[in-house]
Amino acid sequence: MDKLKNMYKSYFSIGPKAVLVVMLSLMVVTAGVQAAKKTIVVSIDGKETKIVTFRKTFKDVLSDNSIVLGPKDKMTPSIDTKLKKNDRIDIKKAVNVTVAVDGQEKKILTTEDTVYKMFNDEGIIVKDTDRVIPSRNIQISDGLNVVVTRIESKIISESVDLDFSTVVKNDDEAITGSKKILQEGEKGQRVITTELVYEDGKETERKVLNDVVTKKPVQRIVSVGTLAVLNLSRGGQVAYKNSIKMKATAYTSNFASTGKSPGDKGFGRTATGTIAKRNPDGYSSIAVDPRVIPLGTKLYIEGYGYGIAEDTGGAIKGNIIDVYLNSESECRQWGVRTVNVYIVK
Repeated sequence: MDKLKNMYKSYFSIGPKAVLVVMLSLMVVTAGVQAAKKTIVVSIDGKETKIVTFRKTFKDVLSDNSIVLGPKDKMTPSIDTKLKKNDRIDIKKAVNVTVAVDGQEKKILTTEDTVYKMFNDEGIIVKDTDRVIPSRNIQISDGLNVVVTRIESKIISESVDLDFSTVVKNDDEAITGSKKILQEGEKGQRVITTELVYEDGKETERKVLNDVVTKKPVQRIVSVGTLAVLNLSRGGQVAYKNSIKMKATAYTSNFASTGKSPGDKGFGRTATGTIAKRNPDGYSSIAVDPRVIPLGTKLYIEGYGYGIAEDTGGAIKGNIIDVYLNSESECRQWGVRTVNVYIVK
């Protein structure tokens, strides 16, 4: 401007023509200055400032006004864009966020709006099943701490054996202590389906989804003898169901014992129609009270041997038996005695 004024003074003395030239020069210069002058708006994190500048690019404006961009700061438009009048610069400063994920603590500078966008920008893959605290949709703020917990689940199925039960049945045909397997047992099987939940690799929950018996166990059936055993003095054993202490008399087929003589109807026959007999090697005839010992019951009489209840008698009432012998003399020799009567099979 000072140069223009000096030129004006020097040319003014020249005359009207020179004055006109100087005035035109001043007008051109002024117009150029006005054309180079720009007013722009700089917005930093939403805070706006108006700046008057003659610079050509945004980069120059930022430098002139000591506005420094960090490596993660965002600016719109780009820093090398040429300025125009009434332009606007929007700058978003990056903030510090700490993310704990996969056993690491990451220090992150970000200009993203939400945690979710920050994950995408930083290449942090988060599944829908993972837990994010605070929410992945929360707005980013300086100093925010984010914790990502990896949640995984898996389904497992395992087969479990089912033990079989043992059923014991009494065997009235076998002696006490004897056992016989009537049916072998078989184990069953069940399939249990379980969901396991892991947080950062550690199991935190176990939930049974299904429990199905795919094979039922088969019972083991064992028979156990119930018969007691009498060891005989002459050797051998007698298996019996139970024993009764009874009074024992003796009879034979003669008239004194039966009231019948040879030739009479039913002479020598028992009440069940069999021939009365004494069989040392088998079963002899025994007269009983059927209310105490049913007819047809096999017996072992102490001091006598095996017998079968197949006869009755008028004097045989209650706990009395009458053993059959072959002669009157044997009957007198037997007399009346108390014996143990064993009910055998």
